[in-house]
Amino acid sequence: MALVIQDLHKSFDGHVALDRINLSIGNAEFVCLLGPSGCGKTTLLRIIAGLLGSDGGKISLDGRDLVNVPARDRGFGIVFQSYSLFPHMTIAQNIGYGLKIRRTPDDEIAERVNSLLDVVRLNGFGERYPNQLSGGQQQRVAIARALAVNPSLLLLDEPLSALDARVRAGLRQELREVQQRLGIPTLMVTHDQEEAMSMADKIVCMHGGRIVQEGSPRELYIAPRTRFVAEFMGHSNLLSKTVVQAWMPELLPDAHAGDAELFIRPERITMQKAAGAEGQVISTSFLGSIQRVQVLWKAQPLLVETSTTVDWTPGDRVHLSIAAQDCAWVQA
Repeated sequence: MALVIQDLHKSFDGHVALDRINLSIGNAEFVCLLGPSGCGKTTLLRIIAGLLGSDGGKISLDGRDLVNVPARDRGFGIVFQSYSLFPHMTIAQNIGYGLKIRRTPDDEIAERVNSLLDVVRLNGFGERYPNQLSGGQQQRVAIARALAVNPSLLLLDEPLSALDARVRAGLRQELREVQQRLGIPTLMVTHDQEEAMSMADKIVCMHGGRIVQEGSPRELYIAPRTRFVAEFMGHSNLLSKTVVQAWMPELLPDAHAGDAELFIRPERITMQKAAGAEGQVISTSFLGSIQRVQVLWKAQPLLVETSTTVDWTPGDRVHLSIAAQDCAWVQA
C-alpha cells in the first residue's frame, strides 16, 4: 500500500472532527473523500498533508511514519480550490517554482515544465501570466505545478468546485487521464457525488467524522449499507418495514435486524400507463435525456426515473413493477 492511515483522530474544542479513521490508498489508486460540509474530509486531507496535527493515530507511506514529518518534507503535491498562482510569475515560472527552490538545474526545470505543459494541454502558454488565462486553464497550471516535483502522493481539495459546469466536466476527465498516465496515488476531497463516481477507483463516504462506507463507485451506488449513503450517492426510495409488510411481504425475510429500510433506485422501477392502476403521477421533472416522475403508489410517494420517450402528466394512472433483485435493505 502507498499510504496507510490507522486509528487517526482529531477534535476541536471538544468537538470530534475525525473519529478513529482507518484508510489505505494503493499505488496509482484514485480515492475520493465524499461527504457533506463538516463531515471531516478536508480535516483528514490537511492532516495527511502535514498542514494540521492530529490528536493520535498513525500515517505511513510505504512503511515510513509521517506523523512527525513536516509538510515540506513529505513530498506530496497539493492542489486547492483556489488556484493560488503567483500573479507576477509567468506560467512556466509558476510550474517550475517547486523545482527552483530545490535548486534543480535550469535546463532540467525547462524540460520538466515543457513536458507538463504538454500533459495539461497548455503548450504555448508558458510565457503568459495567470491573469491572461481562464479559470480552467489556471487550475491546469496549479495541477502541473503540483506534479512538477514528482510527488509521491497527490492531494486535491475540491480543485474543480470554482469552475462552471461545462469546464468542470471536461477537466474531470483530463485530470483522471493525467493521474492514470503518471500512476500517482491520489486523494481528492469533494462533496459532488457525480464527480466522485466519474473519477474515483474508490470512494470513501464520510459522515460525522467517520467513514461510513468505502468501495468502488458501483458498490456504493448499488449496495449502500446505510440510509445516509443511499441518499447521498444519488436519488433513492426508502420504504419502511411496515410498508413492505403491507405491499411486498415476500421481501421481508431478507430484512436486516433492527431499523432497516428497503432501498430502491428510481431508475430500477418500471412504470406503465394503465387505466385504473394503483399508482398516480403527481408531478414530473424534464431533464433532457431523462425525466423524474413523482408517483403516489398505494399511499406511498415514490420517485421514478424514466426515459423521455413517454410524456407523463399529473393525474396519469400508472402500474409500477419492482423486482426483488433491484432492492436492498439498508440501516436507517
